Amino acid sequence: ADGYYEYMTNECVYSTSDYSDMVFLQSYSFNKVVDVQFNSTVGKFVGYTEEGVKHAENFNKDQALLQQLKAAVDTFCRHNAQILDSCVRDKA
Repeated sequence: ADGYYEYMTNECVYSTSDYSDMVFLQSYSFNKVVDVQFNSTVGKFVGYTEEGVKHAENFNKDQALLQQLKAAVDTFCRHNAQILDSCVRDKA
């Protein structure tokens, strides 16, 4: 029961049906505290803890990674949102 808990989440956040406000978030947490997060609107990682700031600095040096995560709004979020939303709309 005593131990550490580290995890990463990907989220797509939007409120309009045309997905114009869609944001991709990738968060890294340790013991339920978000250390560092990528936000596609900001376009880079932001650290929220002392360790997170260090990780953000290192992640932000990798331009290929940043480009891949910026593209996730289209490749991951919009693609899946269109599929899921059409399933909901078809049932209404």
